[in-house]
Amino acid sequence: MKKLLLITLSCGILFPCMAQKNVILKNENQSMKTIRLIYPQWQGARITHLVPELKDNPADASRGYYLGAQLLNYLAPNTNQETLTVPVSVKMTDRKITDGVTDRDVLLEQTKAALEILNSTNPDRIVTLGGECSVSVVPFTFLANKYKNDVAMIWIDAHPDITLPGDVYSGYHAMAVTACMGYGEKQIISTLPAKIEASKILFVGLRNWERDEIKVRQKQYGIKNIPREEVAENSNAILNWLKSCDVSKVVIHFDMDVLDPAEIVAAVGTDPDGMRIAQVIRIINDIAKEKELVGLTVAEAMPRTAIRIKNMLEQLPLLK
Repeated sequence: MKKLLLITLSCGILFPCMAQKNVILKNENQSMKTIRLIYPQWQGARITHLVPELKDNPADASRGYYLGAQLLNYLAPNTNQETLTVPVSVKMTDRKITDGVTDRDVLLEQTKAALEILNSTNPDRIVTLGGECSVSVVPFTFLANKYKNDVAMIWIDAHPDITLPGDVYSGYHAMAVTACMGYGEKQIISTLPAKIEASKILFVGLRNWERDEIKVRQKQYGIKNIPREEVAENSNAILNWLKSCDVSKVVIHFDMDVLDPAEIVAAVGTDPDGMRIAQVIRIINDIAKEKELVGLTVAEAMPRTAIRIKNMLEQLPLLK
């Protein structure tokens, strides 16, 4: 008994700072404000040709992202996080290209609306449920500004999303990473609160660059890609990169098209030989153990079957 008492007293006397530090960290975690941002933006994509199941009504494919964001929120664990929704128009316009970006004016207004929500709530951590890939742009640049160059960005995706206005494809979701870097359509970029340096960006799981110019651009930017083969068994390659970044915080973008369609068809992209669900879960959890995770986006959910069920229900008597 005396020995146990001595050990207890010694822990309190010899290691008071450690005990105090644990209490401080616990209190800090409890005081950190986390919000869940539902961001059902769909205007950044032109993908009707990629969803043949919905060919009879192409608008359903475009606006499928809207339902995808709502479905992700419904399926996600019920937490005490404050949940906020970015107002996103469901009106199908003529999809005009302005300054190299489809639906630029609508996207600009929705960008401002998302930023207004974040500025008014001033969260410390943001979970974003989208929506196409551009839904990460506002939350990630907001956090980059809040933490002043102390944030790394890990982009888990089948595509690098470094398209620019003037490229052959005008969808803003393919410009998400370049927008985070401060490159792109001037009016949108001037609205964003910060930019993230290329040296603090990492791609994981890329397998479709779509055009040779995108591969060249990635090399010019100097953004590293860790292919799925290098993280199939462990996350060491990612963790080693993170250690070299000299940051304490990280934001993660998880595009569901990085997943292997042989296991699940959850997104628009269905390129073969993707990552397994268990691998992505392990990677994100390993990153969160290494650095403070302040931003997490899950994007590009395309609920093909749910949309078809919705269309069926709309044609039944007493439900019209």
